[in-house]
Amino acid sequence: ELKTTFEGVTIRDSIGSSETGVQGSNVSGKGERVSTGDFEPAPGSTVISADMDQKLTPGSNEIGWFAMSGRVPLGYFGDAAKTSKTFPVIEHVRMSVPGDRARLLSDGRIEVLGRDSVTINSGGEKIFAEEVENAIKVHEAVYDAVVCGRPSERWGSEVVAIVQLVSDGSIDSAALIQHCENHIARYKLPKVVKFVSEVLRSPAGKPDYRWAASVAIEDET
Repeated sequence: ELKTTFEGVTIRDSIGSSETGVQGSNVSGKGERVSTGDFEPAPGSTVISADMDQKLTPGSNEIGWFAMSGRVPLGYFGDAAKTSKTFPVIEHVRMSVPGDRARLLSDGRIEVLGRDSVTINSGGEKIFAEEVENAIKVHEAVYDAVVCGRPSERWGSEVVAIVQLVSDGSIDSAALIQHCENHIARYKLPKVVKFVSEVLRSPAGKPDYRWAASVAIEDET
């Protein structure tokens, strides 16, 4: 929308946290498709294995943890357990691991899949909410979206998408799910799409997953 409104604008999308600073950026210039979800790593950024034992090599298909070395905190004051989990020492180097799952692509870019804390376990498969959100938000009729899980007798938990359309946007649930098939595996597709007038986010722009979960189960009670 920014590139359509402001001709020639360059968009810089960055990712990071208070524990790491900026971990990576993605720049989209004039005439380029706006990409999100994969980033050029900042110095010190890498992906470590799921067991937090080693750094991964480019092209590894393993889903690991997005990590940062360099000027990172020594730990959390008075909380040794949280310190050991968030700031592990890997290959003799202290890392900061704020909680994002990621892959290290063959070209060195880092594909960020989403927060481990909002992962949806459905039918024995692990689904990253933000990966599904990105697939939905690519559609031109979608202004914003947040994805969460809700209890399901068949799947254990099923994927529900809460979607806000652009002011003149029009698309139904079936068409939006079909659109997502072009971007993510079928088992990750939303089982239900709910349209709302506004997707709630914090002042910092973070999605309100607690609100989304309450919307997801509204017709279940």
